[in-house]
Amino acid sequence: MSMDHFLEEVVVKQKNTLNRIVYALSWVIMILSALLAMMSLSSIMGQGGFNPVALVTTLVFAGIAVYIFFFHDKLLTEYEYTFTNGALDFAEVYNNKKRKSLGSLNVKTVDAFGRVNSGSFQRYLNMPGIKRMNWFLNREAELYYFFFSKDNNKKMIILEPSEEMVDLIKQYIPRGVYQEN
Repeated sequence: MSMDHFLEEVVVKQKNTLNRIVYALSWVIMILSALLAMMSLSSIMGQGGFNPVALVTTLVFAGIAVYIFFFHDKLLTEYEYTFTNGALDFAEVYNNKKRKSLGSLNVKTVDAFGRVNSGSFQRYLNMPGIKRMNWFLNREAELYYFFFSKDNNKKMIILEPSEEMVDLIKQYIPRGVYQEN
């Protein structure tokens, strides 16, 4: 009887105070913009003639309110890593509400895995035409990278897994893939 290896981690921003303040301010700006748009719209409705300034004002404030409404949750982004028997799934979670799948990776197929502060990371990063995906939030954390090729494209994923997840990944990657230099 074999045991499944399963581990799920959520990466949150450690220094999140500024993001929370900006998030709260975004609500205030969104509500004020919506109110100003409605006031401007009501002045258009109350006038007999066409007023282009009032129309532009209405559209600008309504646009600001709508933009903030759709994008303010991204201020509170988290990453989710789910490891199941060598398959690693990645997702981006906005404000604990909206979840966006970023994809999956079978760690048995990667060409290299290691710490970002290693020389091997710089060698792979400097390759021409590499697509880099930053799926981490804390620059000061111990970051790791995966380097792999998919559909003749060189790709690199940078993430911040726990030591427990790194140990699980090492069990599934082929010999020689873990880069320490």
